[in-house]
Amino acid sequence: MPAIDNYIFTLSDAVTRESVSYKNRYGVTISADLYRPKSVSDLATLPALIVGAPYGGVKEQGPGVYANEMAQRGFTVLTFDPSFNGYSGGEVRHLSSPDLFVEDFSAAVDFIGTRPFVDRHKIGVIGICGSGSFGLSAAQVDRRIKAVVTVSMYDISRYHAKGFHDALTDEERNGWLDMIAEQRYAEFTGAAPAMTPRGAPMDIGSKTDEIGREFGAFYSRPRGYHHNSITQFTMSSAPSFINFALLNHLQWISPRPILFVIGEHAHSRYFSEDAFEMAGEAKELLVIPGANHVDLYDKTDLIPFDKLERFFNGAFH
Repeated sequence: MPAIDNYIFTLSDAVTRESVSYKNRYGVTISADLYRPKSVSDLATLPALIVGAPYGGVKEQGPGVYANEMAQRGFTVLTFDPSFNGYSGGEVRHLSSPDLFVEDFSAAVDFIGTRPFVDRHKIGVIGICGSGSFGLSAAQVDRRIKAVVTVSMYDISRYHAKGFHDALTDEERNGWLDMIAEQRYAEFTGAAPAMTPRGAPMDIGSKTDEIGREFGAFYSRPRGYHHNSITQFTMSSAPSFINFALLNHLQWISPRPILFVIGEHAHSRYFSEDAFEMAGEAKELLVIPGANHVDLYDKTDLIPFDKLERFFNGAFH
């Protein structure tokens, strides 16, 4: 079962974790955790990493797993709850937005780059699942981000616009948008916000599709459960992702390096493979044998921490 403090992992004795908060440029208060290695003098300036949660996830889950490990390897690491989600501020709850979620990464750079114990010229990003596309999108225009790792990336704008494996027809998309438009009228006149279906079903049975089964085995079971991670967003959020693509300027990141990490059996691997082809130099694609999409959220025997350490140390020198 998860620990009583709702983190899904045990904090290393070699790491400190501090709860912090700051505002993004929209004035939303961001709830975050700051991880630091105990073995390093307070006078030392360390490279820093920002770890973004999967789409629908929170900082106490996979981001904390990564932060706990990378702090042991000599990095200061910041994890955060996205705006309008988790313990971060913002109303209506569980809203999502391409601009807001990309801004959250730049706001994290604002915060961590002004810490006296951080070398602001050595700041990198790890984006898990949807945060892979948000972190890349931020790096397109925020040159303070010197290197990006995506893990099991979902391009959320492409997913909303085209469906899984780009299978959404124009007729299906138009019908969906018409339904959302009618829901906006209802909400404007007082109805409660409609929510998308839960991405990770609580009840997993013989009729549950393989992707739902995979997400449910993490988010809806003790392995990854957190009460703030409902894997749902307001229905009216979706059109923004259709209208505003996240990765149109991916080549602008070059020559800053990108490492795309995917599981061999990940249902999402085509997002990373296609982004890899779009990206400029320097870039690398790493396939983890035997892993699926969600395995790389928390399975420390599969997550390539040695590679992440070498990648960022190489990028920062």
